[in-house]
Amino acid sequence: MTTTTKTMLDQQLKRARLVSSIAATVISLACGTNYVYSAWAPQFADKLHLTTTQSNLIGLAGNLGMYSMGVPVGMYVDRRGTRPPVIVGALLLGLGYFPFKAAYESGTGSVPLLCIFSFLTGFGSCMAFAASVKTSALNWPHHRGTATAFPLAAFGLSAFFFSASGSVFFPGNTGAFLMFLSVGTFTLTFLGFFFLKVYPRSSYHPVHSGPGLSSSQQLRRTLSEESKPQAGRSFVDGEPGMSPTVYTTPSGTTAPALSGATDELVGPSSSRDVSPPRRSNDVEAASAETAQEDIDETSSLVSRSSSLPGDVYVESSVDMDRSHRIDIRGWALLKSLEFWQLFCIMAILAGIGLMTINNIGHDVNALWKYYDKTVDDTFLVHRQQMHVSILSVGSFIGRLLSGVGSDFLVKVLKASRVWCLTLGSVIFFIAQLCALNILNPHLLGFVSGLSGLGYGFLFGVFPSIVAESFGIHGLSQNWGFMTLSPVVSGNVFNLFYGKVFDKHSIVNDEGERTCPDGIDCYKDAYYMTLGACAIGLCVSLWTIRRQHHQRLKEAKRTAED
Repeated sequence: MTTTTKTMLDQQLKRARLVSSIAATVISLACGTNYVYSAWAPQFADKLHLTTTQSNLIGLAGNLGMYSMGVPVGMYVDRRGTRPPVIVGALLLGLGYFPFKAAYESGTGSVPLLCIFSFLTGFGSCMAFAASVKTSALNWPHHRGTATAFPLAAFGLSAFFFSASGSVFFPGNTGAFLMFLSVGTFTLTFLGFFFLKVYPRSSYHPVHSGPGLSSSQQLRRTLSEESKPQAGRSFVDGEPGMSPTVYTTPSGTTAPALSGATDELVGPSSSRDVSPPRRSNDVEAASAETAQEDIDETSSLVSRSSSLPGDVYVESSVDMDRSHRIDIRGWALLKSLEFWQLFCIMAILAGIGLMTINNIGHDVNALWKYYDKTVDDTFLVHRQQMHVSILSVGSFIGRLLSGVGSDFLVKVLKASRVWCLTLGSVIFFIAQLCALNILNPHLLGFVSGLSGLGYGFLFGVFPSIVAESFGIHGLSQNWGFMTLSPVVSGNVFNLFYGKVFDKHSIVNDEGERTCPDGIDCYKDAYYMTLGACAIGLCVSLWTIRRQHHQRLKEAKRTAED
């Protein structure tokens, strides 16, 4: 192959990968619509004469589909490739939202059935989003951080996109907005399916030795073909990005693969050279380091990959990187005190954030109806959509700041990333104080903005903390366990909010349920979350202190050895 021909092929592949990345971003834009629930939930509940508790149950079902299915969806994407989950996700999103439009138009609907359809929207979002992030990571192995930042950002801005579009094109028309959600999410995901593809690498490069890294310690990227057992192999190669069955750890032992590629320590006796793939559809897959990006929207926007030849991320040496030296998972994880500390922090802060995310619309209704008796439904819908947009933008900014900030803490200040969770707790604490004291609905943006910012701080840094605490090789399943905590806390906080709101609500002559008490409609719920913030703050400080002592002990043992 001539140099000119090779250059042309490289350019064609680069353009194809750019198109695939755009498709992944478009798909992700359709996957964060669970967070727009508060923009239409109050009107939907009024039309169907639902209590606030029943409305919250429907919203919680969507969150359940998103959070509880992370582990099985990640396994499915790894095994089946990235394209099948996208088409399944598109169907689930379209079929999930359409019944809500039909129920709103008819004015009747079964709450259990609506919960099932809400669960399907969360499930579909989880599948399509996992596939889009993994595709971006596979297509740009030298720039994974930048490549995955786009779908992550699109996911965070999804609520802003749909709520802003609804306020422009369907002002005050909840039925049309629900139809827009059904058609829009299906269309964006379905069209993205045709352009979302993992493309093969045109060449591979060896890793050169650097300072502090001996030849026996070189970490080399192996092809998926190399990583599979050659004798008696029954694995059938399929779509690029599907994972093999085993990987080699630095200690030389084998373990189940967590993503589509492996990292292997190559000793001096190794005689294998990196060779081109045997088929045009073989690609280098994502490393175990980016396994967290294959599951959900909670990964850091800061790149942990590098542009070294061979696409290897080594800060100094594998042995010096704690996330590569340890591997805590399964029962060992459940026996770890640090896991339960982080699990509690995630449960508390995510539950607080989800309560406001799901109920900011009720806050808006209660405060505006008390403040100005003349407001109509069109005005209220516009205000709800505005606050959903503020939440969405705040979440995006929080993710970005916590990702950059955590790297600054570790690399410059030599401090723990958990300080970002402490700051998130403080932000949530201030948000709860605002919710308890703001009587003027014009100032309610402080509640939605700070809640979104705190929520973004939480999910922007947490995957990195899990990797550093328990090892990068078991990150997929460990992060999956961690994301189960919002399922529990979200139910508790949201159902309590519903009970408080229903306690102050009355049923008018038309059978519609409304709360005339303003801030008192939800005040008690925010007293509970204020106390929870204080607990989360204390647990985060306890975790930092304990981590500091544990790291000192490890450093002492290492020095003695």
